[in-house]
Amino acid sequence: MPPGGERIAETMSEQARNLFDKVWQAHTVRELPAGQIQLFIGTHLVHEVTSPQAFAMLRELALPVRFPQRTFATVDHIIPTDSQIRPFSDAMAEAMMSALERSCREHDIRFFDPASGQQGVVHVIGPELGLTHPGSTIACGDSHTATHGAFGAIAFGIGTSQVRDVLASQCLTMAPLKVRRIEVTGELQAGVYAKDVILAIIRRLGVNGGVGYAYEYAGPVVEAMDMEARMTLCNMSIEGGARCGYVNPDETTVEYLRGRAYAPEGEAFERAAALWRSLASDPGAHYDDVVRLDGPAIEPSVTWGIHPGHNLGVSERIPTPTEVRADERAGVEEALEYMDLVPGAPIAGTLVDVAFIGSCTNGRISDLREAARVAKTGRVADGVRTFVVPGSQEVARQAEAEGLDEVFRAAGFRWREPGCSMCLAMNPDKLIGREVCASSSNRNFKGRQGSPHGRTLLMSPAMVAAAALAGRVVDVREVL
Repeated sequence: MPPGGERIAETMSEQARNLFDKVWQAHTVRELPAGQIQLFIGTHLVHEVTSPQAFAMLRELALPVRFPQRTFATVDHIIPTDSQIRPFSDAMAEAMMSALERSCREHDIRFFDPASGQQGVVHVIGPELGLTHPGSTIACGDSHTATHGAFGAIAFGIGTSQVRDVLASQCLTMAPLKVRRIEVTGELQAGVYAKDVILAIIRRLGVNGGVGYAYEYAGPVVEAMDMEARMTLCNMSIEGGARCGYVNPDETTVEYLRGRAYAPEGEAFERAAALWRSLASDPGAHYDDVVRLDGPAIEPSVTWGIHPGHNLGVSERIPTPTEVRADERAGVEEALEYMDLVPGAPIAGTLVDVAFIGSCTNGRISDLREAARVAKTGRVADGVRTFVVPGSQEVARQAEAEGLDEVFRAAGFRWREPGCSMCLAMNPDKLIGREVCASSSNRNFKGRQGSPHGRTLLMSPAMVAAAALAGRVVDVREVL
């Protein structure tokens, strides 16, 4: 039974409600005088970057971790992907790792370190271990915690002081959210993936369009997605300004969780599954806004600028400042100058120096399979540096059992150990100078990938693989 499950069952009524309202109400502890809600957090995920200061605050206050059995830790941001032998060559990384190890021992927290065989990017291992359940509330000191909403969980990225609060009280203080339902109709074209769908949504609604909202993703395209595609979709909710994003649980959700290490077993699983199904938004539920996108019209997407809303279909041309709204013109001019792209030129054909396949957005086994389909059609272009980074040790084992690592190596890609790698570049995997990177990660901000002048083009893993082979942006549909 997921954390809070019993109370969810007790608080359900005849009134039509969406999933967000059901889960929010079930986990509400009390309303505070200022109108904020004290929300109980069912599962708390921690990693080595945002937790050391939070644990230090607890020590200063002489406070224990309130529910250590609800807290789970891993290492991902700072861990090297070429060699994970200790001590790490980076002294700061070694210090962060040691601090997390100490805190987990001190508070009896389960730590998925490399020796456990279950280490990986926090938003990859949570679902694959079955720690993520429908109807639960999840928090982590990482902005892409919305990933877990793919299961019908309400999942929030939080700051370091909030990590401290959840460790100490298992609660989070938040303002209520509005709910926007985003329906994607029809079917996707071959060569179009969840990454392209979420980029299309962000382009349509804007990087601030979701402020104050939870996003409910729905419609035939979303219902047809497997769980890993749904995780990609929810992962980038934060890039559209939303506080969280989720998909209603269904049979796809239930079957993914069946047999996972931290999922219920036997009859308890069947009881939990019945509850999970009941949490889906009711017919006639209220939404503050409803948006629809035409699935067949979505094509492989590529970012051209300095935030995820700066994206195009691969057949389109880079915008010119004169063709955008007046309030967007300064941002477009800044992006064009930084990226050194020609206004009006096709995005296809843009040269790339680096190709990165991985991250909490696209480092799962299905992502690697699709990229390998492309990789086997050729060899990496001369001069292109490549990184293929599994999202977890389990993903690496699966990929190696299927021979995907050999497919990548044969094509000239570098196969690495699990970690965040070049997504945030808090490790040795970094861009150099003005390099242009075709990346399957989630952010294309200035300096995001380790160089203050590096340039990032976000796209799906298959598109990244195609760019690596060609040395430039190409339409993966033509390759496949």
